[in-house]
Amino acid sequence: MKIEEEIKQSKFSSPYQKAVINLLFTSNWLNNRQQEFFKVYGITSQQFNVLRILKGQHPKSISATEIKSRMLDKNSDISRLLDRLIDKNLIEKKICPADKRASDVSITEKGLGLLKEINPRQNEIDFLLALTEEEAIQLSNLLDKSRG
Repeated sequence: MKIEEEIKQSKFSSPYQKAVINLLFTSNWLNNRQQEFFKVYGITSQQFNVLRILKGQHPKSISATEIKSRMLDKNSDISRLLDRLIDKNLIEKKICPADKRASDVSITEKGLGLLKEINPRQNEIDFLLALTEEEAIQLSNLLDKSRG
Protein backbone atom coordinates (compact mmCIF):
# COMPACT_ATOMS: atom_id res chain seq x y z
CA MET A 1 0.00 0.00 0.00
CA LYS A 2 1.27 3.47 -0.85
CA ILE A 3 2.25 5.86 1.92
CA GLU A 4 -0.50 8.27 0.82
CA GLU A 5 -3.10 5.58 1.52
CA GLU A 6 -1.47 4.44 4.77
CA ILE A 7 -1.48 7.89 6.37
CA LYS A 8 -4.40 9.33 4.38
CA GLN A 9 -2.37 12.27 3.12
CA SER A 10 -1.71 13.04 -0.51
CA LYS A 11 0.22 16.29 -0.30
CA PHE A 12 3.86 16.53 0.65
CA SER A 13 6.07 19.61 0.47
CA SER A 14 8.70 17.72 -1.53
CA PRO A 15 9.72 14.24 -2.65
CA TYR A 16 12.32 14.37 0.16
CA GLN A 17 9.65 14.98 2.81
CA LYS A 18 7.57 12.13 1.37
CA ALA A 19 10.59 9.81 1.45
CA VAL A 20 11.40 10.70 5.07
CA ILE A 21 7.79 10.19 6.16
CA ASN A 22 7.67 6.90 4.26
CA LEU A 23 10.94 5.79 5.87
CA LEU A 24 9.72 6.68 9.39
CA PHE A 25 6.36 4.99 8.82
CA THR A 26 8.05 1.86 7.45
CA SER A 27 10.55 1.80 10.31
CA ASN A 28 7.72 1.87 12.85
CA TRP A 29 5.83 -0.78 10.86
CA LEU A 30 8.90 -3.04 10.92
CA ASN A 31 9.48 -2.44 14.65
CA ASN A 32 5.86 -3.30 15.49
CA ARG A 33 5.99 -6.51 13.46
CA GLN A 34 9.26 -7.52 15.11
CA GLN A 35 7.89 -6.85 18.61
CA GLU A 36 4.94 -9.14 17.85
CA PHE A 37 7.29 -11.84 16.55
CA PHE A 38 9.61 -11.74 19.58
CA LYS A 39 6.75 -11.60 22.11
CA VAL A 40 6.26 -15.35 21.51
CA TYR A 41 9.81 -15.92 22.81
CA GLY A 42 9.45 -13.57 25.78
CA ILE A 43 12.03 -11.09 24.53
CA THR A 44 12.13 -7.74 22.77
CA SER A 45 13.88 -6.88 19.53
CA GLN A 46 16.53 -4.99 21.54
CA GLN A 47 17.14 -8.08 23.69
CA PHE A 48 17.39 -10.17 20.51
CA ASN A 49 19.96 -7.67 19.22
CA VAL A 50 22.05 -8.12 22.39
CA LEU A 51 21.83 -11.91 22.11
CA ARG A 52 22.98 -11.79 18.48
CA ILE A 53 25.92 -9.54 19.40
CA LEU A 54 26.94 -11.93 22.19
CA LYS A 55 26.53 -14.96 19.94
CA GLY A 56 28.95 -13.33 17.49
CA GLN A 57 31.50 -13.04 20.33
CA HIS A 58 30.88 -16.51 21.75
CA PRO A 59 32.73 -18.07 23.53
CA LYS A 60 34.40 -14.77 24.45
CA SER A 61 32.72 -12.12 26.55
CA ILE A 62 32.53 -8.37 25.91
CA SER A 63 31.79 -5.26 27.92
CA ALA A 64 28.41 -3.59 28.18
CA THR A 65 29.95 -0.50 26.57
CA GLU A 66 31.01 -2.53 23.55
CA ILE A 67 27.55 -4.11 23.29
CA LYS A 68 25.92 -0.67 23.36
CA SER A 69 28.24 0.57 20.58
CA ARG A 70 27.08 -2.31 18.37
CA MET A 71 23.36 -1.97 19.12
CA LEU A 72 20.95 -1.05 16.33
CA ASP A 73 19.06 1.16 18.78
CA LYS A 74 21.75 3.37 20.33
CA ASN A 75 19.20 4.80 22.79
CA SER A 76 18.63 1.47 24.52
CA ASP A 77 19.17 1.39 28.28
CA ILE A 78 21.88 -1.26 28.17
CA SER A 79 22.01 -1.83 31.94
CA ARG A 80 18.31 -2.59 32.13
CA LEU A 81 18.45 -4.76 28.97
CA LEU A 82 21.27 -6.82 30.41
CA ASP A 83 19.55 -7.17 33.80
CA ARG A 84 16.41 -8.51 32.13
CA LEU A 85 18.41 -10.99 30.06
CA ILE A 86 20.26 -12.10 33.22
CA ASP A 87 16.90 -12.63 34.97
CA LYS A 88 15.89 -14.91 32.08
CA ASN A 89 19.23 -16.78 32.33
CA LEU A 90 20.01 -15.91 28.70
CA ILE A 91 23.26 -14.09 29.51
CA GLU A 92 25.70 -13.81 32.39
CA LYS A 93 27.74 -10.93 33.67
CA LYS A 94 31.00 -11.18 35.60
CA ILE A 95 33.34 -8.58 37.03
CA CYS A 96 36.19 -7.89 34.62
CA PRO A 97 39.46 -9.03 36.24
CA ALA A 98 41.41 -6.21 34.53
CA ASP A 99 38.99 -3.44 35.56
CA LYS A 100 36.81 -4.00 38.62
CA ARG A 101 34.46 -1.20 37.49
CA ALA A 102 33.62 -3.01 34.26
CA SER A 103 31.72 -6.22 33.56
CA ASP A 104 32.27 -8.98 31.05
CA VAL A 105 29.04 -10.17 29.45
CA SER A 106 28.55 -13.50 27.69
CA ILE A 107 25.68 -15.55 26.32
CA THR A 108 24.56 -18.68 28.19
CA GLU A 109 23.69 -22.06 26.73
CA LYS A 110 20.04 -21.16 27.26
CA GLY A 111 20.58 -17.95 25.25
CA LEU A 112 22.26 -19.89 22.44
CA GLY A 113 19.36 -22.36 22.53
CA LEU A 114 16.82 -19.55 22.17
CA LEU A 115 18.65 -18.16 19.14
CA LYS A 116 18.79 -21.66 17.66
CA GLU A 117 15.02 -21.94 18.19
CA ILE A 118 14.39 -18.57 16.50
CA ASN A 119 16.78 -19.19 13.60
CA PRO A 120 14.50 -21.39 11.42
CA ARG A 121 11.81 -18.68 11.62
CA GLN A 122 14.23 -15.81 10.90
CA ASN A 123 12.73 -15.19 7.46
CA GLU A 124 9.44 -14.29 9.19
CA ILE A 125 11.04 -11.07 10.44
CA ASP A 126 12.73 -10.28 7.14
CA PHE A 127 9.67 -8.31 6.13
CA LEU A 128 11.19 -7.00 2.92
CA LEU A 129 10.82 -10.30 1.08
CA ALA A 130 8.42 -8.58 -1.33
CA LEU A 131 11.55 -7.02 -2.84
CA THR A 132 13.84 -8.86 -5.20
CA GLU A 133 17.37 -9.47 -3.99
CA GLU A 134 18.57 -6.75 -6.37
CA GLU A 135 15.98 -4.30 -5.01
CA ALA A 136 16.99 -5.11 -1.43
CA ILE A 137 20.63 -4.40 -2.29
CA GLN A 138 19.63 -1.16 -3.98
CA LEU A 139 17.51 -0.11 -1.00
CA SER A 140 20.33 -0.86 1.41
CA ASN A 141 22.77 1.13 -0.74
CA LEU A 142 20.37 4.08 -0.90
CA LEU A 143 19.90 4.02 2.88
CA ASP A 144 23.68 3.95 3.36
CA LYS A 145 24.00 6.87 0.94
CA SER A 146 21.31 8.88 2.75
CA ARG A 147 23.27 8.61 6.01
CA GLY A 148 26.31 10.07 4.27
